[in-house]
Amino acid sequence: MRGMNILLIEDNEGDILLTKEAFEESSIANHITTIKDGRSAIDYFESLTEKQELPNLVLLDINLPKLSGHDVLYYIKNNERFRAIPVIMLSTSSSEKDILQCYQNHVNCYITKPIDVDEFIGAIARIEDFWINYVSIPARL
Repeated sequence: MRGMNILLIEDNEGDILLTKEAFEESSIANHITTIKDGRSAIDYFESLTEKQELPNLVLLDINLPKLSGHDVLYYIKNNERFRAIPVIMLSTSSSEKDILQCYQNHVNCYITKPIDVDEFIGAIARIEDFWINYVSIPARL
């Protein structure tokens, strides 16, 4: 099992802590970079040089300050260099409109965040299990 470079784009401190805690409980050494608003997420991607390693996986919230998760998703999936990066929308929104818009913008997966802490940690553990143990992702995108 290989570790991954995960980009977590989330503004809620509680969700950030729970997500990191869930990943830390596994025996896989993942590196997690956290960005707390949509504008900073796009700035992060724009600052990446050709020599820098891209994230292997993006966990993205819809409701972000400055620019929404929809805006960030659109940016990632419409940029030739980044579009192959798997993006998981992890949001409290269960709105059919939000879900449809995400899939129209080529999100790889949409998950409504469980409200219960144990269920949230379990969902993150299943994300990690699936995307690290079962999905084949190139080592360098």
